[in-house]
Amino acid sequence: MIGVCVVFTVYIAVIPLGFLLWQSFRTPQTADVPAIFTLENYIAAYGTADTLRLFWTSIRFAFGASVFAFTLGTVLAWMNERTNTPFKSVFYALSLIPLVIPSILFTVSWILLASPQIGIINLVLQGWLGLETAPFDIYSLGGMIWVDGLHYSPMAFLLMTAAFRAMDPSLEESATMSGANIFQVAWRVTLRLTWPAVVATILILFVRAIESFEVPALLGLPVGIEVFTSAIYQAVHRYPSRVGLASAYAVALLLITTIGVYSVSRLSSRGSKYATMTGKGFRPRQIDLGPWRWFTAAIFIVYFALIVLLPFAVLLWSSFQRFYAVPSMEALQNLTLDPYRFVFSYPNLGRTVWNSVLLSFGSATIVMLVTSVICWIVVKTKIRGRWILDNIASLPIVFPGLVLGLSIMVFYLNVDIGVYGTIWIMYIAYITRFMPYGLRYNTTSMLQIHQELEESAAMSGASWGTTFRRIILPLLKPGLLAGWIYVMIVSIRELSTSILLYSPDTQVISIVIWELWENGQYVELSALGVLFILALFVLVMVAQLIGRQYGVKEQRA
Repeated sequence: MIGVCVVFTVYIAVIPLGFLLWQSFRTPQTADVPAIFTLENYIAAYGTADTLRLFWTSIRFAFGASVFAFTLGTVLAWMNERTNTPFKSVFYALSLIPLVIPSILFTVSWILLASPQIGIINLVLQGWLGLETAPFDIYSLGGMIWVDGLHYSPMAFLLMTAAFRAMDPSLEESATMSGANIFQVAWRVTLRLTWPAVVATILILFVRAIESFEVPALLGLPVGIEVFTSAIYQAVHRYPSRVGLASAYAVALLLITTIGVYSVSRLSSRGSKYATMTGKGFRPRQIDLGPWRWFTAAIFIVYFALIVLLPFAVLLWSSFQRFYAVPSMEALQNLTLDPYRFVFSYPNLGRTVWNSVLLSFGSATIVMLVTSVICWIVVKTKIRGRWILDNIASLPIVFPGLVLGLSIMVFYLNVDIGVYGTIWIMYIAYITRFMPYGLRYNTTSMLQIHQELEESAAMSGASWGTTFRRIILPLLKPGLLAGWIYVMIVSIRELSTSILLYSPDTQVISIVIWELWENGQYVELSALGVLFILALFVLVMVAQLIGRQYGVKEQRA
């Protein structure tokens, strides 16, 4: 079992990377001309002035989205943890909802809200203020930063909330007693004490933004704004397809994400000098904002409206229209269920839903089981070189989704074992992409299991398989279930990895949404999006109930 898991991990994590690099030095292969070694792909990718523009646009987009998401999330986390803002416990629970909304649906909803031609917000403001031109243009670099940063600000909120919650606030209280105002305390004490978390959060958001596909594809490509992910997509989908050029672009993107992930890991290992939590207990004292607490509560309400209510409301409104129309009394008379009838009569809808469910449930199960064995090897054994296995299993975290899909496509195009064009290639891609997340969940739980439990089982005559099945796995239940739920949710809404690997028989829901958008079927897309979001929300609730019911409970003497 151990040997199988090791071989499997090396196979899915290392070989696609090797073939991606190999393909970047090959010419396109045709029926008459074989592929040969060349440097033309790199010359075409990096030998023109367009390369500098592509690189600069990608960096500006990723930096702007990450800083915007961090600033917004940190302000909200500070208000939630350090002030007496009313109803903040409710807002903390609501902050998890945006993470369920797929990025493609969030982007589409903001197109319907802020497009210069059909955006509800623009049309309403033009009518109220008598403006001749739309005040907002979502099809711009600023619009891309707004949508991507807004969508992932809950990630920054959760990360910074954890940092603020674990920090001893005695230094903040000392600064307040010395006459510092609220803003001076926040800037000169709070943020400086949480500096490792600040930098790590920005780096994580930057890596996630640089690999974003949906926002650049939907908002940037229509107006000629290209980043690395959209350049890769266009290189593959042009005729004739230039997979080698796409691979050359992917190498640069891979290097950027690798540097970002490495920086996060190095920073995490050097954060001890910022430690403020000691053996002495503390009770955080919240800042009394006085009448201003209602203003901070209003900020929470506006934020929730921007990130959940407005996007879902515009999709819901559009889903009841024959053709997309701005809300009005006249449009109310044209309400119809035709878009929903279209969705339920969509060809192969049942197969599409089944593919999504099969891929999400199957990949989550395999990821958590395989990584549980890998974590046991890394944490519980003294095998020399086990750290290499940990690094190999973590390697896919530096692969942007589109790059991973490209590398797997290249590999199985050249190594024909019968999976290309089938659901198995997407299954392999999902397992590869989300293995590092399963590894992190299982490692946390594995560290809490004492070695003496395995030693007792061995002294009782139990084999390794029996010990692992009857002791290790039951004790890993909380981490297994939490990781399984997370991998299941993110894989069922995955698009960037699937976009290069699907075939007509292996479509998933995110691909159908993408195709409806490209076909201009906005109301049908909205209906499918509403059903998809509601189904995901119900799925998360059910999964959490199951997790609470079957998780390991604390035993009392």
